[in-house]
Amino acid sequence: MEWKQLISSFHNIFQTNTNPRAFFAPGRINLIGEHTDYNGGHVFPAAISFGTYAIVAPREDRMLRFYSENFAEKGVLEVSLDDLSYKQEDDWTNYPKGMVKYFIEEGFSIHHGFDVLFYGNIPNGAGLSSSASIELVTGVLLEKLFNLNIDRVKIVQIGQKVENEYIGVNSGIMDQFAIGMGKKDHALLLDCDTLHYEYAPIVLEDHDIIIINTNKRRELADSKYNKRRSECEQALADLQKELSIRSLGELTPEQFEKNRSLIKNEVNQKRAKHAVYENARTIKALQKLKAGELKAFGELVNQSHVSLRDDYEVTGLELDTIAEAAWQQKGVIGARMTGAGFGGCAIAIVEKTESRAFQENIAKVYEEKVGYPPTFYIAAIGDGAKELMEEENK
Repeated sequence: MEWKQLISSFHNIFQTNTNPRAFFAPGRINLIGEHTDYNGGHVFPAAISFGTYAIVAPREDRMLRFYSENFAEKGVLEVSLDDLSYKQEDDWTNYPKGMVKYFIEEGFSIHHGFDVLFYGNIPNGAGLSSSASIELVTGVLLEKLFNLNIDRVKIVQIGQKVENEYIGVNSGIMDQFAIGMGKKDHALLLDCDTLHYEYAPIVLEDHDIIIINTNKRRELADSKYNKRRSECEQALADLQKELSIRSLGELTPEQFEKNRSLIKNEVNQKRAKHAVYENARTIKALQKLKAGELKAFGELVNQSHVSLRDDYEVTGLELDTIAEAAWQQKGVIGARMTGAGFGGCAIAIVEKTESRAFQENIAKVYEEKVGYPPTFYIAAIGDGAKELMEEENK
């Protein structure tokens, strides 16, 4: 759906002739650097062309009226600026509501209400971070609507706070950071501890980034995710008996190999190995892309999947089927699972000329082995959260 169509939708839903403003925040993929964020390492995400649109107009009273094209059956949900407490029955609106609440708590003046229509085209349940996309599109519309002088990293941090404290999901800052700070044709290497970041050019003139959704429900992801975190914490505690480090991300692979015997449990050793080696891969990835070595970058992407499969054990039949079949296809320079694992998505970097054959072949292998088809999306690497009309008026 074109965002200009959303404007007429806005007029119909809210019965107003006011000229609204249009905003967009992307989803994100993580190209490499998985399960490194909470281990003090680097991640390597990029903003993508799928995302969340918000069409908004100010009101003169203190009412916030929310409507989503994705949940049209829920109609318009209304809340007042005077009561922004979390309520389960407010459903998806808790994400934008939490942003408004924390902006006010940070001392920003949100002194009147607004009508806002949201529409997201991020595939549902694909793990491309639709919740952070809603948070950041709300943050940018608040910044512009109320003429706030706010640093973009501050909006990113408020988005993470909404996720952690308001919604109650214990996630890192990568999603909001990639969505807030994304840049067309670039990925960014982010140190999740210090928030130091660097852009890396990704020039994909002859290649597509194909997102392959396993269509597997990810029910087990949360409990296994927490288990992996605690295994890494135990490994770190063992190492800290003799090494003065704050996180696994501080170790080079060489330092890890020298000291791995300090980790008493064999499983915890494997978990720590993944965290250390994966962090090293993200740093190499930046170097390879800066040098324009796309094939070498693709090799690192493949190695990441192998490590996630063998050492971190978060892939499973569906993601392994896709990645392993992808490695056999013509024109593929790299493929791996992306996100938390146990379902969700894989990504592949594929020559444009082979894109159709790639999708047909993977679908055939996957359906034979898993019993139902995957879904494919071709993503461009785009800008972070922004106002749309501003773009047109330049």
